[in-house]
Parts: sequence; structure tokens; C-alpha cells
Amino acid sequence: MPLALLDTDMVSEVLKRKHPSVRRNASAYLRQYHQFAFSAITRYEALRGFKQKKASLQLQRFVAFCQHSLVLPISEDVLDRAAEFWVTGYEGGHSRNDADLIVAATAMESGRILVTGNVPHFSWIPGLIFQDWRQP
Repeated sequence: MPLALLDTDMVSEVLKRKHPSVRRNASAYLRQYHQFAFSAITRYEALRGFKQKKASLQLQRFVAFCQHSLVLPISEDVLDRAAEFWVTGYEGGHSRNDADLIVAATAMESGRILVTGNVPHFSWIPGLIFQDWRQP
């Protein structure tokens, strides 16, 4: 199993522990690498969602999850690469959601595959390797 970066949707799936394929893949990943990794923008998206919903139990659980995970920072190199993706997306008529581009750039800058269920958001990004843990 390759070193991975979880997209926001996959962090949510891992936390819910409902999808059998996600549970199986997440368990196998933890056995091999001992912690999950995700971008600081994913942390932000999850925090804002839990706070907006006033979901205090999920928020506490997520904070604990973060303490046992590797939260990768948004470096200048990540932002430079995300800006390149934005231009490529603009020229190709693709979606250019900044959070998605930062997550993809974080995965590539850290030498990780991106684990996401939102494959169409990322499939156009040159050189990005991704995997959907929802698939058996």
C-alpha cells in the first residue's frame, strides 16, 4: 500500500467507520504506516463543518484524530504547485476549487498518492496519482 494523503471526504469516511471498504483500507494503512496524513486545508474544512453544525462530539473526536495524524502544512511550494494546477485547470476548462488544488499539491509535494472519493475533482491534474478507498 503506497504512502497516502487523505482528502477531506475520505477523512470523513474514516471517522464515520461505516463503509466496509474504507474501514478495511484504513485498517491496512494504519497497520503499515501507523498514522494517517492530510493537508492543513482538510483540517480547516473539517473543523469549520463541525463548528458550523455545532457537532461538539464529532469535533472532539476530530481533534483527537488530528493529534494522532500527520497534518501537512501549506508551504510556499504547495501554493506554487496549486497555482500551476489552477492555470492548467483554467486553460482546460476544469474545476478550480482552491481547497482541492491545495490538497492535490500537498499530495504531490509530499510524494503521496491522494485518497479521495471525488475522483472527477482531481482526474485532470497531470501527474497526480489517486485511489478511492470506497472501491473494493
